[in-house]
Amino acid sequence: MGVAGPFTLSFDIGGSHLKASVLTAKGKLAAEPVNVETPHPSKPEKVMTLLQGLARELPGFDRISVGFPGVVRDGVIITAPHLGTEDWHGFPLAAALAKRFGKPARVLNDAEVQGFGVIAGQGLELVLTLGTGLGSALFWHGRPTPHLELSQHPIHGGKTYDDYLGDAVLRAKGKKKWNRHVAFALDVVRRVVNFDRLYLGGGNATKIDFRLPGDVGIVANLAGITGGVALWDPANDELFSDAAARRARPAKRAARRVKGRARAARRRRSAAAS
Repeated sequence: MGVAGPFTLSFDIGGSHLKASVLTAKGKLAAEPVNVETPHPSKPEKVMTLLQGLARELPGFDRISVGFPGVVRDGVIITAPHLGTEDWHGFPLAAALAKRFGKPARVLNDAEVQGFGVIAGQGLELVLTLGTGLGSALFWHGRPTPHLELSQHPIHGGKTYDDYLGDAVLRAKGKKKWNRHVAFALDVVRRVVNFDRLYLGGGNATKIDFRLPGDVGIVANLAGITGGVALWDPANDELFSDAAARRARPAKRAARRVKGRARAARRRRSAAAS
């Protein structure tokens, strides 16, 4: 007996790699993930061409989910700190991918997608991803709060979280000093957010070498892909303008029918009066 769909092509766009796999309706991998290095400069057309190449290596799918490293609103990119905001600002990524693939597409911040893959859905849960820069997402009882780009906020000595915790710091300063930075940042975030649970993801999370508190855990980087299935959960439709548009279409059709009947009634009354 075959695995039931719908199947989701899930992309995880990162500053160093583009990753993809196809997920079953339950969020399980239907194929081994594939990846390619992120091009630099990372112009939208080049990135989409590479995503299309990854898709050719994977099984068929019915819809698309994307985790993007920046601020995303209604499928449109607002910022892309590690890909080049100037090139990406205002780019309608969801619509562009839907047109290219001929399938519906949804795009969300990459840390939020990873969060959907790991959170318990209880209380205040924070997700931080440690990679090229810092990704962040905050969930309240399983629902993402309005996105704040924590990575661009100053944390120490005029440096942003990206400057203080990013991969460039790990390479330049070494693992020992980078771990001190991470420990300091976690203490700051705890006092600012007062989270119930903190999840650390991203490629560099495994390089943490100090003992973490019981309410902080390291999660698999694969969640950046597997969390993509949650973008199509009806409970999350309100996050996406395409779902609102689909809901509005039946209402608009009903309104047109009501207006049509009213016009017909007026014509009948007019004919009867004459």
